[in-house]
Amino acid sequence: MAREYERAERVGSQLQRELADLIRSEVKDPRLGWVTIDDVEVSRDLSVAKVYLSTLESGQLEPSLEVLNGAAAFLRRELGKRLRLRAVPELRFFRDTAIERGVRITQLLDQIAKEREEKDE
Repeated sequence: MAREYERAERVGSQLQRELADLIRSEVKDPRLGWVTIDDVEVSRDLSVAKVYLSTLESGQLEPSLEVLNGAAAFLRRELGKRLRLRAVPELRFFRDTAIERGVRITQLLDQIAKEREEKDE
């Protein structure tokens, strides 16, 4: 049976696109670095959206999170103008650790492979 594509997922995808555009064009804070919105998880009742961010610059993420959490009300208001939703979810910005976890797992797998090669020799 095909899995239903939930409304929360559709809203999350739309929020991700619109937020990326808003952050790029409307947020003018010098502390805001080049951030990537990796994922948006919207609660089933569409009241809260968790926005996961990453950046290529290691020290730039924390100031960017502060800026975006401070601008959350502004961004929510702008989203309300762009989207046809009865209520726009509350925005909460978080660090996306998936990339870091992926790198760590890759390192561990490489280490295991190396140890097996040394053991076989």
